[in-house]
Amino acid sequence: MMLNKQTGAARPAQATRRSARAALRVRTQAVQAQVSAPPAAPGAPEKFGVFRLAYDVTNEDPALTRNWKKTVHVAVTGASGQISNHLLFMLASGEVFGRDQPVALQLLGSQRSREALEGVAMELEDSLYPLLREVSIGTEPREIFSGADWALMVGAQPRGPGMERADLLDLNGRIFRDQGAALNEVASPDVKVMVVGNPCNTNALIAMENAPRIPRKNFHALTRLDENRAKCQLALKSGKFYTNVNRVAIWGNHSTTQVPDFVNARIGGRPAIDVIGDMKWFREEFTPTVAQRGGALIKKWGRSSAASTAVSIADAIRSLVTPTAPGDCFSSGVSTDGNPYGLPEGMVFSMPCRSTGDGDYTVCDDFIIDDWLRSKINASLDELVKEKECVGHLIGTSNPVCRINKDEPDTWLPGEN
Repeated sequence: MMLNKQTGAARPAQATRRSARAALRVRTQAVQAQVSAPPAAPGAPEKFGVFRLAYDVTNEDPALTRNWKKTVHVAVTGASGQISNHLLFMLASGEVFGRDQPVALQLLGSQRSREALEGVAMELEDSLYPLLREVSIGTEPREIFSGADWALMVGAQPRGPGMERADLLDLNGRIFRDQGAALNEVASPDVKVMVVGNPCNTNALIAMENAPRIPRKNFHALTRLDENRAKCQLALKSGKFYTNVNRVAIWGNHSTTQVPDFVNARIGGRPAIDVIGDMKWFREEFTPTVAQRGGALIKKWGRSSAASTAVSIADAIRSLVTPTAPGDCFSSGVSTDGNPYGLPEGMVFSMPCRSTGDGDYTVCDDFIIDDWLRSKINASLDELVKEKECVGHLIGTSNPVCRINKDEPDTWLPGEN
């Protein structure tokens, strides 16, 4: 017998057990409603294979599921490529969004890669990730982007032999114009967009300008790989493990004009300049080593940096969904609108950012810009202005003129375009 808490009267244990079971059913139904995918909306992509089956949360340990969040829908373009082959399994495992975050993957490929896309989905099936609620595959952006909370735009046309920069800007620009318009029509109104396909700054700008319904600050160009490479070089030079290196920003374009910021970087809590004490190395070796790391990797093993790129995408997402440590930052190519460094608005430019972990961010306003840093930032800005001019016909610019010519030095990163 047990006592009634309100009256003090005894009540049978059987009644108590019935009440407990009823409460458990209510909690289970609440969790199931929270983490199970809703019925597919008209135009949504068809679920693949085993993911057509209904997910029954009651088969899981309540200790595991009680804190699960609402399913996050992640669209990935170029989903059958080398980068995605690493990235998708990180997303499905909980390594990126957290062990309490169910994920639905919506994978975009082309007609040519359709069978490879099915192979990727089969591997995801066989991996039996508890947090992977759905996998959908398709070749139409408007289907795959439907309801997306995140869009990871990995796919882009690679640069072919003899192809001029202006030609590739136009070719990829048309892809990102159409995909930006599709996101504008069918994605979540607050979708976060991460552009990886190069030239990523300008591709992100094109997508942003063709998606007026989506907040402009939600568009990112991936420069986290450059940040990670810069941290590695600072660690090697200082003899300190890279966990001691922070406050490292990348400014500008994802190209050889990028500016890895050693002026504001810190190692073990001290300015990196003081720890290393070699300004000639910073200016003449550090920056080109970071910018040309992808080409050096290709020379070593004949492949581009797929795995480390996937890791950097995961890092970039985690930086937005995890609070930034006090005094630290992360790098991302973001809209320059309202920036505190005097950069012209209407660009996508890598800057130091921080986040409270809600998916949003602010641009850090306390970085020192000395004369050397300013000159390098201006050079990268000039390159991005020229790229923007060349894609003016894709973003509504009146009477656009392209000033990039084949005689200019090629600043795009080898093996990553």
